[in-house]
Amino acid sequence: MKTTAIRTLIATAALASIAALPTVAQAQTSIKFNGLFDLGVSSMKAPGAASTTASIDSGNMSTSWIGFSGSEELGNGLTAILAAEQFIRNDTAQAGRFTNDGLFTRNAYLGLKSATLGTATIGRNTTPLFVSTLVFNAFGDSFGVSPAIRHYFLGPVTGDSGWNDSVQYSSPNFSGLSVNLINAQAEGSNGINWGGNAMYFSGALALSYAMQDVKKDVSPTVPTDDTHTWQVGGSFDLKSVKFYGQIGDVKNNTTGTDNKISGLGAKIALGTNAAILAQWGMLESTPLNGNAIARRTLSIGYDRNLGKHTDVYAAWMRDTLDQATSDGGGVALGIRHAF
Repeated sequence: MKTTAIRTLIATAALASIAALPTVAQAQTSIKFNGLFDLGVSSMKAPGAASTTASIDSGNMSTSWIGFSGSEELGNGLTAILAAEQFIRNDTAQAGRFTNDGLFTRNAYLGLKSATLGTATIGRNTTPLFVSTLVFNAFGDSFGVSPAIRHYFLGPVTGDSGWNDSVQYSSPNFSGLSVNLINAQAEGSNGINWGGNAMYFSGALALSYAMQDVKKDVSPTVPTDDTHTWQVGGSFDLKSVKFYGQIGDVKNNTTGTDNKISGLGAKIALGTNAAILAQWGMLESTPLNGNAIARRTLSIGYDRNLGKHTDVYAAWMRDTLDQATSDGGGVALGIRHAF
């Protein structure tokens, strides 16, 4: 309880300290409507499952979303910021990533930003663990074909990629180093969440360490497994090819399962507008008093920019699971447009 109180106090104090700065009137205000559409044709199969036919799908490479973001310059280097961003399934014109997904579940926050003190936001915030995971793999935030995203966030990690009732603080950049901290209050459920990452960028080298602890229930009647996650990631950019690496562990304290996750990837430039993407990952789950079960996923893709905001992609994935009766995987072809 003392540790929890200290973390909450730090995040709240960060917001309060920024708010205490003097301000001036007549500041500039802006509101933007933005988002990303990802649509394509795919055929995907889980290990051991029956084969599927091709279908039109949304979000194979990036989850589609629309939303608003805004800012107001308050003076003396202080800016008020907000975001309200909604995931969508634009193949069926339905809101959310899945049935009964909430409104504005990508981000829904209000906060203050200072060049010298950092940024603090309150509401629903994307977690630092999710950011570290997407930055250090070749397929980014793809729930469709990224081994890293699938092994963490479609696997043992609990608590979603964004947290409700949260306070998040992001430090200024100190010679390439930045720190992000997040705390989600219980708000009537059975526990709290906390997490953070430290990221370092210097020339060709980038590094990250992320960790989080999840106890907060989706609702008071829907229990969430108590999990603790840590992850180390890195990349090295030679311009013609960029290499990625990740290693991490997700310990499920509720079930006693230990999940070790590792991955390697590369992005090979084909001129200035195209690239070949490759990412391999392994999730090794060891249940309490049981034998380890390994899931190995390999994805290879091609991405080409057609313009500043539009690209087309193709991806192939092979997904194997110990003890499964057949291999999984699939193919996806699609187009994305960000605005």
